[in-house]
Amino acid sequence: MRGPATGLALAIVVVTAAVVLVLGVRHMSRMTPTDDTPQVYDRSALVASLSAAGHQMGDPAHVRIFKRENRLELWLAGDDGRYSKFRDYEICRYSGELGPKLAEGDRQAPEGFYRVGLAQLNPNSRHHLSFNLGFPNAYDRQHDRTGSALMVHGGCSSIGCYAITDAHVDEVYAVVEAALKAGQDAVDVHVFPFRLSSEALSAAADAPWLGFWRNLKQGYDLFEAQRQPPKVAACAGRYVFGTEAEGSECAAIVAWS
Repeated sequence: MRGPATGLALAIVVVTAAVVLVLGVRHMSRMTPTDDTPQVYDRSALVASLSAAGHQMGDPAHVRIFKRENRLELWLAGDDGRYSKFRDYEICRYSGELGPKLAEGDRQAPEGFYRVGLAQLNPNSRHHLSFNLGFPNAYDRQHDRTGSALMVHGGCSSIGCYAITDAHVDEVYAVVEAALKAGQDAVDVHVFPFRLSSEALSAAADAPWLGFWRNLKQGYDLFEAQRQPPKVAACAGRYVFGTEAEGSECAAIVAWS
């Protein structure tokens, strides 16, 4: 039979356990926000930089990536519809070598023409923020290429992705998201092995992907000349551009819906 002292001790243990449990839950709620907890970032410096460059959040955006140079460029459209480079960022890390991604698990970062829509944005990424390139696109599928979750994200680690650090992805993500929410149907993301000048391609004359890169150069040159991302489609295993991309036998490069 329990005495008064035993009952008091048991009550103290129960109360102490309850307090520890409550404090633990409160601690976890602070450290691990739920999925519906909004994340708030201070982008006042970014907004000021945009304004100084004659832009604002919501202007149409375009992204270009260059592997060998380790650069991601962020372009914004002006009132005339032509794009100018707002800022470029160092790519902290990408995986694989020069050349396209071929198969799931090859640890290769993609090359080609991609389009990013709202459904491809991930505000809850374990790499701070990220957006999915949309690999495989129509061209990749025509070549039976496989892979998933190929992203531009924060941090500095990569398994087939482009990692540009948390600070950089915060700016790029914010501009891309604002452009899409302001009505841009998709943000074009063009990924190249290097800057596709004629001289650079001549120096790569023995590369196994020379034919593929020459095809990429067609789209690269159109943007360089027009300062507008061209319409792109996959037709019989090749990228085609402009009015050629409107053919009924071609599959448009599109963002996720």
